Amino acid sequence: MMKIDAINEKILRELARDGRISNTDLAARAGLSPSACLRRVQELERTGVIKGYRAILDRKVMGGGFTAYVAVGLSEHCKRAQSDFERAISTAREVRECHNVTGTVEYILRIEAEDLDAYKHFHTEVLGQTPSVTAITSYIVMSSPKDERA
Repeated sequence: MMKIDAINEKILRELARDGRISNTDLAARAGLSPSACLRRVQELERTGVIKGYRAILDRKVMGGGFTAYVAVGLSEHCKRAQSDFERAISTAREVRECHNVTGTVEYILRIEAEDLDAYKHFHTEVLGQTPSVTAITSYIVMSSPKDERA
């Protein structure tokens, strides 16, 4: 495991805020020379601290924007049931995140769909048809006053 010092924390904070920041600007904000900053970023990438860079899409601009968080309970609490569920939803384009959690359900999903009708289709035809799914609770996102997902 790589040790994260105060300078690396600054670099990571800036990159999380703006992954397209130039190395020169990043170096200035971290208080480093550009070459020292680049070496640190490359080391953070090499060691897997930085797993990648991505674009943050505005689904509303793209003609969608319906987001729901869905709690999913399974009938069996075993590895096979989990593996079967994970395999079934791995190809569902609506599933943007899948988290195995503790508590009263096994999974929390973040779903993005074009609209309520598209979500209903996913709910009924994908989740509703997945073996061992016994509970589906939907939480529809009304707004997101704070969203720092990168």
